Amino acid sequence: MWESQIPINQIFELRCRTIDYFGVGAINKFYDIAKDLKENRGISRVILVTGKSSYKKCGAWDVVKPALEENGIEYVHYDKVGPNPTVDMVDEAAQMGREFGAQAVIGIGGGSPIDTAKSVAILLEYTDKTARELYKLQFSPRKAKPIIAINTTHGTGTEVNRFAVASILEEEYKPAIAYDCIYPLYSIDDPTLMTKLPADQTRYVTIDALNHVNEAATTKVATPYSILLAKETARLIFDYLPEALIHPDNLQARYYLLYASAIAGISFDNGLLHFTHALEHPLSAVKSDLPHGLGLAILLPAVIKHIYPATARILAEIYRPLVPEVKGVPGEAELVAKKVEEWLFAIGITQKLTDVGFSEDDVKRLTELAMTTPSLDLLLSLAPVEATKETIEAIYRDSLYPLSK
Repeated sequence: MWESQIPINQIFELRCRTIDYFGVGAINKFYDIAKDLKENRGISRVILVTGKSSYKKCGAWDVVKPALEENGIEYVHYDKVGPNPTVDMVDEAAQMGREFGAQAVIGIGGGSPIDTAKSVAILLEYTDKTARELYKLQFSPRKAKPIIAINTTHGTGTEVNRFAVASILEEEYKPAIAYDCIYPLYSIDDPTLMTKLPADQTRYVTIDALNHVNEAATTKVATPYSILLAKETARLIFDYLPEALIHPDNLQARYYLLYASAIAGISFDNGLLHFTHALEHPLSAVKSDLPHGLGLAILLPAVIKHIYPATARILAEIYRPLVPEVKGVPGEAELVAKKVEEWLFAIGITQKLTDVGFSEDDVKRLTELAMTTPSLDLLLSLAPVEATKETIEAIYRDSLYPLSK
């Protein structure tokens, strides 16, 4: 395999709308970023947005803190972001940043802190608006404070795209937003920050990336670019996820899973998303302790079963590493869906909806949430088969138990 010939200590720039410093040791590029913020952009006050402790455990803080101090950049720190962040967290962080006079936002973490940082960056410009208004799509922002994303997981791709998510708990809504103004100015993808990820988190974040491309390659607006990136993302995940689970400190495995995540983020920034994300968001809105990636893994086989007949040639190329015999014809839908489910079980994700607290009684409510949550209607409109109430209910029902049952 050609991957072993690439010097993983060589830092290169992965260019999209964001300048992404990628590779082993890329965290040290934050010194250059801090210098640029101060000397070239006149930024001397920032707000840091993180979870409670992972920003320290991964090693990022050992570079970020001295780099800010060395460049005379003052900071205030919001460290209360949890999994499946809420609009209340966003408002609390935004208020802290407003009171401090923050001129930029630095998010350190996985999708939750970085998405929160993006939302805060908008609200620092729109000081009369709230996160609920933002996530109910009651205004369309055109500007945000500069965002720096220091990514610590290999799954969300948020460090290279224009998306963010937050939950509105009282309405069981988990909408997404997408605005050009929240592309990070700079981002950092350093696999050394990910070697301490627990096995379950390693599984779940990587499955997020796989779902990004399963969807981005099969939407109504999929492009050759999103499909190309999807095929490579899937290949890398199938090759390197088992190794990362066995040897979590294997930097080459982490490097290629991180690369897969980044190009998946670019893929869905171009090709967008549909069923799996639109149907998962109600799951983790109702049960906020459900990891996003686990919810996606539960739904993925059923989604493949329902969309494969309309997207057989594309999905056959994506999943051929798992199912070499596929020819890309509609009749293979059940085979491919079951093979993907078997692979998920083999890497340690064996749960279905009934294992995480859902039942047949929840199907109609989940379907209603998928069809009424702000922004999810757009995702559903992009699905390769019509997103009828009956189809959505069928996907949820097929996800209650293993397909092979």
